[in-house]
Amino acid sequence: MTPVCATCGAWFPDADEPPTACPICEDERQWVPQDGQRWTTPDGVLEGRSADVRELEPGLLGIGLAPSFAIGQRMLLVSTASGNVLWDMIPALPEEALAAVRERGGASAIAISHPHYYAAASAWSAALGDVPVVLHAADAEWVTRPHATIEHWHGDVRELPGGLTLLRLGGHFPGATVLHWRDGAESRGGLLSGDVVMAVPDRGVSFMWSYPNLVPLPASEVERIGMALAPWPFERIYGAWWDRVVPAGAKDAVRRGVARYTAALRGELPL
Repeated sequence: MTPVCATCGAWFPDADEPPTACPICEDERQWVPQDGQRWTTPDGVLEGRSADVRELEPGLLGIGLAPSFAIGQRMLLVSTASGNVLWDMIPALPEEALAAVRERGGASAIAISHPHYYAAASAWSAALGDVPVVLHAADAEWVTRPHATIEHWHGDVRELPGGLTLLRLGGHFPGATVLHWRDGAESRGGLLSGDVVMAVPDRGVSFMWSYPNLVPLPASEVERIGMALAPWPFERIYGAWWDRVVPAGAKDAVRRGVARYTAALRGELPL
Protein backbone atom coordinates (compact mmCIF):
# COMPACT_ATOMS: atom_id res chain seq x y z
CA MET A 1 0.00 0.00 0.00
CA THR A 2 0.95 3.66 -0.30
CA PRO A 3 0.80 5.29 3.15
CA VAL A 4 -0.47 8.87 3.22
CA CYS A 5 -0.22 11.05 6.31
CA ALA A 6 -3.78 12.04 7.23
CA THR A 7 -2.60 15.27 8.89
CA CYS A 8 -0.35 16.81 6.23
CA GLY A 9 -1.09 14.69 3.15
CA ALA A 10 2.50 13.57 2.51
CA TRP A 11 2.91 10.34 0.53
CA PHE A 12 5.44 7.70 1.63
CA PRO A 13 7.07 4.70 -0.10
CA ASP A 14 4.92 1.63 -0.65
CA ALA A 15 5.07 -0.76 2.29
CA ASP A 16 3.02 -3.41 4.06
CA GLU A 17 2.71 -1.10 7.08
CA PRO A 18 2.86 2.68 7.38
CA PRO A 19 5.90 4.34 8.99
CA THR A 20 5.92 4.86 12.74
CA ALA A 21 5.95 8.65 12.29
CA CYS A 22 5.63 11.44 9.74
CA PRO A 23 8.75 13.63 9.99
CA ILE A 24 6.94 16.58 8.41
CA CYS A 25 4.28 16.53 11.14
CA GLU A 26 6.81 15.94 13.93
CA ASP A 27 8.59 19.13 12.89
CA GLU A 28 7.49 22.21 14.86
CA ARG A 29 6.15 23.87 11.71
CA GLN A 30 3.38 21.26 11.67
CA TRP A 31 1.79 19.06 14.36
CA VAL A 32 0.88 15.50 15.34
CA PRO A 33 -2.74 15.06 16.51
CA GLN A 34 -3.19 14.60 20.24
CA ASP A 35 -4.40 11.05 19.70
CA GLY A 36 -1.32 10.21 17.64
CA GLN A 37 -0.18 9.81 14.07
CA ARG A 38 -2.90 8.89 11.58
CA TRP A 39 -2.52 7.21 8.21
CA THR A 40 -4.66 6.64 5.17
CA THR A 41 -4.11 5.64 1.51
CA PRO A 42 -4.66 7.39 -1.84
CA ASP A 43 -8.04 5.66 -2.15
CA GLY A 44 -8.84 6.70 1.40
CA VAL A 45 -8.11 10.34 0.59
CA LEU A 46 -10.53 10.22 -2.35
CA GLU A 47 -13.30 8.41 -0.48
CA GLY A 48 -16.22 10.83 -0.35
CA ARG A 49 -14.25 13.54 -2.19
CA SER A 50 -14.12 14.88 -5.71
CA ALA A 51 -11.95 17.28 -7.64
CA ASP A 52 -12.73 20.99 -7.38
CA VAL A 53 -11.54 22.52 -10.67
CA ARG A 54 -11.82 26.26 -11.29
CA GLU A 55 -10.64 28.66 -13.98
CA LEU A 56 -9.06 31.50 -12.01
CA GLU A 57 -7.92 33.70 -14.89
CA PRO A 58 -6.73 33.13 -18.47
CA GLY A 59 -3.89 30.63 -18.29
CA LEU A 60 -4.45 29.65 -14.67
CA LEU A 61 -6.41 26.64 -13.45
CA GLY A 62 -6.96 25.81 -9.78
CA ILE A 63 -7.43 22.21 -8.59
CA GLY A 64 -8.44 21.22 -5.08
CA LEU A 65 -10.40 18.56 -3.24
CA ALA A 66 -13.99 18.91 -2.06
CA PRO A 67 -14.38 18.54 0.81
CA SER A 68 -10.80 19.51 1.64
CA PHE A 69 -8.29 17.11 3.18
CA ALA A 70 -5.39 17.61 5.60
CA ILE A 71 -3.92 21.11 5.13
CA GLY A 72 -6.52 21.82 2.47
CA GLN A 73 -4.36 23.54 -0.16
CA ARG A 74 -5.20 23.64 -3.85
CA MET A 75 -2.69 23.41 -6.68
CA LEU A 76 -2.37 25.58 -9.77
CA LEU A 77 -1.72 24.84 -13.44
CA VAL A 78 -0.03 27.70 -15.28
CA SER A 79 -0.39 27.41 -19.05
CA THR A 80 2.15 29.00 -21.38
CA ALA A 81 3.00 28.68 -25.06
CA SER A 82 6.29 27.05 -24.06
CA GLY A 83 4.80 24.42 -21.75
CA ASN A 84 2.67 24.21 -18.63
CA VAL A 85 3.78 24.05 -15.00
CA LEU A 86 1.90 22.52 -12.09
CA TRP A 87 2.50 24.52 -8.93
CA ASP A 88 2.27 22.90 -5.49
CA MET A 89 0.48 19.60 -5.03
CA ILE A 90 -2.66 18.14 -3.52
CA PRO A 91 -2.60 14.79 -1.67
CA ALA A 92 -4.54 12.85 -4.31
CA LEU A 93 -4.84 12.20 -8.03
CA PRO A 94 -8.54 12.51 -8.95
CA GLU A 95 -9.28 11.29 -12.46
CA GLU A 96 -11.32 14.40 -13.29
CA ALA A 97 -8.45 16.63 -12.19
CA LEU A 98 -5.95 14.66 -14.29
CA ALA A 99 -8.31 14.92 -17.26
CA ALA A 100 -8.55 18.69 -16.81
CA VAL A 101 -4.76 19.02 -16.84
CA ARG A 102 -4.42 16.79 -19.90
CA GLU A 103 -7.09 18.79 -21.75
CA ARG A 104 -4.87 21.85 -21.35
CA GLY A 105 -1.78 20.10 -22.69
CA GLY A 106 -0.48 18.38 -19.57
CA ALA A 107 2.57 19.79 -17.83
CA SER A 108 6.25 20.02 -18.68
CA ALA A 109 7.26 20.36 -15.02
CA ILE A 110 6.00 20.32 -11.45
CA ALA A 111 7.34 22.91 -9.01
CA ILE A 112 6.53 23.06 -5.30
CA SER A 113 6.87 25.89 -2.80
CA HIS A 114 7.89 23.87 0.27
CA PRO A 115 7.61 20.41 1.89
CA HIS A 116 4.08 20.80 3.27
CA TYR A 117 2.82 20.59 -0.33
CA TYR A 118 5.02 17.81 -1.73
CA ALA A 119 1.97 15.55 -1.23
CA ALA A 120 1.22 13.39 -4.31
CA ALA A 121 4.00 14.82 -6.50
CA SER A 122 5.33 11.39 -7.48
CA ALA A 123 1.89 10.21 -8.64
CA TRP A 124 1.22 13.36 -10.65
CA SER A 125 4.65 13.16 -12.28
CA ALA A 126 4.12 9.54 -13.32
CA ALA A 127 0.60 10.21 -14.61
CA LEU A 128 1.84 13.07 -16.79
CA GLY A 129 4.68 11.09 -18.36
CA ASP A 130 7.40 11.31 -15.71
CA VAL A 131 7.71 15.09 -15.89
CA PRO A 132 10.43 16.59 -13.67
CA VAL A 133 9.55 17.61 -10.12
CA VAL A 134 11.63 20.70 -9.42
CA LEU A 135 12.42 21.16 -5.71
CA HIS A 136 14.95 23.36 -3.96
CA ALA A 137 17.97 21.43 -2.72
CA ALA A 138 17.83 23.15 0.69
CA ASP A 139 14.69 21.13 1.48
CA ALA A 140 15.87 17.77 0.10
CA GLU A 141 15.76 16.13 3.53
CA TRP A 142 11.96 16.54 3.64
CA VAL A 143 11.19 14.40 0.59
CA THR A 144 9.10 11.56 2.05
CA ARG A 145 8.56 9.63 -1.20
CA PRO A 146 11.72 9.67 -3.33
CA HIS A 147 11.12 9.53 -7.07
CA ALA A 148 13.46 9.39 -10.06
CA THR A 149 11.93 12.54 -11.56
CA ILE A 150 12.84 14.81 -8.64
CA GLU A 151 15.39 17.47 -9.60
CA HIS A 152 16.95 19.50 -6.79
CA TRP A 153 18.04 22.97 -7.83
CA HIS A 154 20.43 25.35 -6.08
CA GLY A 155 20.71 29.10 -5.78
CA ASP A 156 18.02 31.76 -5.54
CA VAL A 157 16.61 31.94 -9.10
CA ARG A 158 15.61 29.18 -11.52
CA GLU A 159 14.15 30.07 -14.91
CA LEU A 160 11.38 27.86 -16.31
CA PRO A 161 9.90 28.07 -19.82
CA GLY A 162 7.12 30.49 -20.68
CA GLY A 163 8.16 33.48 -18.59
CA LEU A 164 8.03 31.56 -15.30
CA THR A 165 10.72 31.98 -12.64
CA LEU A 166 11.27 30.19 -9.34
CA LEU A 167 12.50 32.50 -6.56
CA ARG A 168 13.91 30.98 -3.40
CA LEU A 169 12.87 33.24 -0.55
CA GLY A 170 13.48 31.00 2.45
CA GLY A 171 11.77 31.95 5.69
CA HIS A 172 9.08 29.32 6.21
CA PHE A 173 11.62 26.66 5.12
CA PRO A 174 15.23 27.11 3.99
CA GLY A 175 14.28 26.32 0.40
CA ALA A 176 10.87 27.98 0.43
CA THR A 177 10.11 29.13 -3.09
CA VAL A 178 7.56 31.25 -4.95
CA LEU A 179 6.74 31.20 -8.66
CA HIS A 180 6.82 34.47 -10.58
CA TRP A 181 4.46 34.45 -13.58
CA ARG A 182 5.44 37.24 -15.96
CA ASP A 183 2.23 37.08 -17.99
CA GLY A 184 -0.22 36.74 -15.11
CA ALA A 185 -2.80 39.37 -14.17
CA GLU A 186 -3.20 40.62 -17.73
CA SER A 187 0.59 40.78 -18.20
CA ARG A 188 1.08 42.87 -15.05
CA GLY A 189 2.63 39.87 -13.32
CA GLY A 190 1.48 37.25 -10.87
CA LEU A 191 3.11 35.66 -7.85
CA LEU A 192 2.18 32.11 -6.83
CA SER A 193 3.27 32.12 -3.23
CA GLY A 194 1.92 29.07 -1.38
CA ASP A 195 2.18 30.33 2.18
CA VAL A 196 5.79 31.47 1.85
CA VAL A 197 4.19 34.89 1.42
CA MET A 198 0.78 34.44 3.02
CA ALA A 199 -2.15 36.32 1.49
CA VAL A 200 -4.33 37.46 4.42
CA PRO A 201 -7.98 38.61 4.66
CA ASP A 202 -7.34 42.35 4.45
CA ARG A 203 -5.80 41.84 0.99
CA GLY A 204 -2.35 42.17 2.47
CA VAL A 205 0.33 39.61 3.26
CA SER A 206 2.11 38.20 6.26
CA PHE A 207 4.81 35.68 7.10
CA MET A 208 5.49 32.89 9.61
CA TRP A 209 8.01 30.22 10.45
CA SER A 210 5.17 28.02 11.79
CA TYR A 211 1.60 28.93 10.93
CA PRO A 212 -0.29 26.38 13.06
CA ASN A 213 1.93 27.01 16.09
CA LEU A 214 2.12 30.79 15.53
CA VAL A 215 5.91 31.04 15.57
CA PRO A 216 7.02 34.20 13.77
CA LEU A 217 10.04 34.83 11.59
CA PRO A 218 12.68 37.34 12.70
CA ALA A 219 12.18 40.85 11.39
CA SER A 220 15.48 40.63 9.51
CA GLU A 221 14.24 37.55 7.59
CA VAL A 222 11.02 39.26 6.57
CA GLU A 223 12.92 42.36 5.43
CA ARG A 224 15.24 40.14 3.40
CA ILE A 225 12.23 38.45 1.73
CA GLY A 226 10.79 41.87 0.87
CA MET A 227 14.09 42.95 -0.67
CA ALA A 228 14.32 39.72 -2.70
CA LEU A 229 10.88 40.41 -4.22
CA ALA A 230 11.50 44.11 -4.87
CA PRO A 231 12.92 43.74 -8.41
CA TRP A 232 10.03 41.57 -9.65
CA PRO A 233 6.80 43.10 -11.00
CA PHE A 234 3.52 41.53 -9.89
CA GLU A 235 -0.01 42.82 -9.58
CA ARG A 236 -1.65 39.73 -8.08
CA ILE A 237 -0.77 37.05 -5.52
CA TYR A 238 -2.26 33.56 -5.43
CA GLY A 239 -1.71 31.86 -2.10
CA ALA A 240 -2.26 28.19 -1.26
CA TRP A 241 -6.05 28.27 -0.73
CA TRP A 242 -9.00 29.46 -2.80
CA ASP A 243 -9.64 32.51 -0.63
CA ARG A 244 -6.00 33.50 -0.16
CA VAL A 245 -5.60 35.91 -3.06
CA VAL A 246 -4.42 39.50 -3.31
CA PRO A 247 -6.32 40.44 -6.48
CA ALA A 248 -4.66 43.79 -7.19
CA GLY A 249 -1.91 46.02 -5.87
CA ALA A 250 0.05 43.02 -4.64
CA LYS A 251 3.47 44.64 -4.95
CA ASP A 252 2.39 47.39 -2.57
CA ALA A 253 0.70 44.81 -0.35
CA VAL A 254 4.07 43.09 0.14
CA ARG A 255 5.74 46.40 1.06
CA ARG A 256 2.97 47.15 3.54
CA GLY A 257 3.03 43.61 4.90
CA VAL A 258 6.76 43.71 5.54
CA ALA A 259 6.45 47.09 7.26
CA ARG A 260 3.52 45.97 9.45
CA TYR A 261 5.14 42.69 10.41
CA THR A 262 8.49 44.19 11.35
CA ALA A 263 6.82 47.04 13.25
CA ALA A 264 4.89 44.49 15.31
CA LEU A 265 8.01 42.54 16.20
CA ARG A 266 9.78 45.72 17.19
CA GLY A 267 6.94 46.85 19.41
CA GLU A 268 6.04 49.81 17.21
CA LEU A 269 2.34 49.07 16.68
CA PRO A 270 -0.29 50.89 18.82
CA LEU A 271 -1.46 48.77 21.74
